[in-house]
Amino acid sequence: MRILIDADGCPVVELAVAAAREHSLECVILCDTAHQFDKPGATTLTFSKGADSVDFALVNLLRAGDIVITQDYGLAAMCLARRARVLSQDGMEYGEENIDGLLLARHTAKKIRKAGGRLKGPCRRTPSQDAAFDRALRGMLAKIGRGEETR
Repeated sequence: MRILIDADGCPVVELAVAAAREHSLECVILCDTAHQFDKPGATTLTFSKGADSVDFALVNLLRAGDIVITQDYGLAAMCLARRARVLSQDGMEYGEENIDGLLLARHTAKKIRKAGGRLKGPCRRTPSQDAAFDRALRGMLAKIGRGEETR
């Protein structure tokens, strides 16, 4: 099991790397050439700045049982299909029970924007969001360590 981080625009890279280090897990940070990461305890892989280049590289590296950190619903769906565990940067675990609704919401928002509509962007990130992510990741790792996870 490894932790793979879709790091482009990800505010919880430090938290994920720290959790991986504390659980002696391999941690891989994937980003494009517009971002720079050099974190002790993690390997950084940099890819060209093309549409979805990091996403496809991550899916190609993925093994069943890996943990993926991403805010991208499309990438989350591909990772779930490869039997990975997937967390958002806010600590929400993506799964079969929520991914279809999230993808539909993304599609609907894209249609609204394409028609000239405007949508409110995300609020400024808060420390409570970081704490929620940290609790979710560490909780997941603890359950896996105790053998309570069946995925």
